[in-house]
Amino acid sequence: QMANSSSVTEFLLLAFADTQELQLLHFWLFLGIYPAALLGNISIITAVACEHCLHTPMYFFLLNLSLFDLGSISTTVPQSMANSLWNTKALSHLGCVSPVFFLVFIFGAEYSLLIVMAFDHYVAICKTLHYETILGSRDCVHAAWGRVFPRCLLHTANTFSLPFCQGNAVDQFFCEIPQILKLSCSDNYLRGIGLFVFSLALASGCFVFIMLSYTQIFRAVLRIPSEQGWHSACSMCLPHLAVVSLFISSCLVAYLKPSSISSPSLDLVVALLYLVVPPAANPLIYSMRNQELK
Repeated sequence: QMANSSSVTEFLLLAFADTQELQLLHFWLFLGIYPAALLGNISIITAVACEHCLHTPMYFFLLNLSLFDLGSISTTVPQSMANSLWNTKALSHLGCVSPVFFLVFIFGAEYSLLIVMAFDHYVAICKTLHYETILGSRDCVHAAWGRVFPRCLLHTANTFSLPFCQGNAVDQFFCEIPQILKLSCSDNYLRGIGLFVFSLALASGCFVFIMLSYTQIFRAVLRIPSEQGWHSACSMCLPHLAVVSLFISSCLVAYLKPSSISSPSLDLVVALLYLVVPPAANPLIYSMRNQELK
């Protein structure tokens, strides 16, 4: 039992602590996924940066999305692999705070970028003649990076300022906010939940904006007489819609699932779905139907 957060000098990551075989299986699984994610996202970044025909707002956004994916998977997976390989569970207080801050920042910026990409597709299809005047890609990306920073700083500070009365054992392979909140005292738990609800309301409003944008996009697509134009519009929108659906659905399950159905194995699977799978799958999703990127 810990009196408060200042007395917690380290956290114990217990997701794979049962047997050495599970730790090795986790290590080899991540050893296959992590290089594939690195290769896919670095390939997209290199292609967009070096190929002049890809110097358009859409691919500029895709380059930044790949940067976010690299950041999210590199923040936690290498450390988790090292812990499994060396059979260590302990993580310092700073070693837990830093990944939480970077993950909140990256996820917030990535969500903002997905919203900007939805608006980009809407303008490209529904307001084609005004595309260059309406959308400033670099300004949009700077906004995605900059406006998230104060919110993620507040979110991280609020999480780790809570008194921890339930020990320091985290049932996850990285420091995850829902798992950390479980360690806090019951009378202080609502303060973390309050900020959570505010963030959820903001994210829900953005999700509604994305859905409204795609409603207008699909209405416009249905009016396109050319089959080639129809396929071009679908090739632009469907990968982004798949990425948004995967990202949002997995995050919602991770952060909003009832405690009655929560279990260490379910929490682990959900964390893999929103933290590890998207960075590895996004390059495949975006390049599968995109001839220019291929």
